[in-house]
Amino acid sequence: MALDDLLDEHEQSERVLQWLRNNGAGLIGGIALGLAAIGGWKWWEHRGEAQRMDQATQYQAAVDAVEAKDKQAEAKVRALGEGTYRALASLELARSQVEAKQYDAAIATLRSIHTDDAAITGIANQRLARLLIEAKQADAALKLVANASTASALEVRGDAQFALGQLEQARTSYSQALAKLDVASPQRRLIELKLTEVGGTPAKPEGKS
Repeated sequence: MALDDLLDEHEQSERVLQWLRNNGAGLIGGIALGLAAIGGWKWWEHRGEAQRMDQATQYQAAVDAVEAKDKQAEAKVRALGEGTYRALASLELARSQVEAKQYDAAIATLRSIHTDDAAITGIANQRLARLLIEAKQADAALKLVANASTASALEVRGDAQFALGQLEQARTSYSQALAKLDVASPQRRLIELKLTEVGGTPAKPEGKS
């Protein structure tokens, strides 16, 4: 190897060492920060997973208490805090209260449900509306299902309108509900009877004369 080449290699090595001396602290600090960030993220993920597992465990304990008709069931449901788990447990609690003919308690439980899940909110509103109709509060029930879009919600809206003597509106709601149901749906026959009761005529399924 030529002397010039050796000098070039030596010079390059010196430059690398000098750069490391000048920037080593910053480089090591950057690596340390990167490792700390990765470690922090892993810790955060583990913490979130642990919290979710804890919430799931509390939810199951609350549901078990509801099913066992434990006197502490309501307290365990409330202890879940706002969110999906509490909303689902509250639906179970309200169902249990209805079975026990504790209608006022069931109404209060359903009214306490607050969640960003539209599906759960829809179910809670339908169940609450049915109870309000039975409690002679059809006006309040109708407000809960005023913007109904599913067959079940439209049926409840028709029930509320029927209770208020709004027969034409009830016919419309029941007809809209039937339009969303399959011909073989077990729910269909009941809604057809309700439609007939308010002076409507169920449309005949296609293929039948």
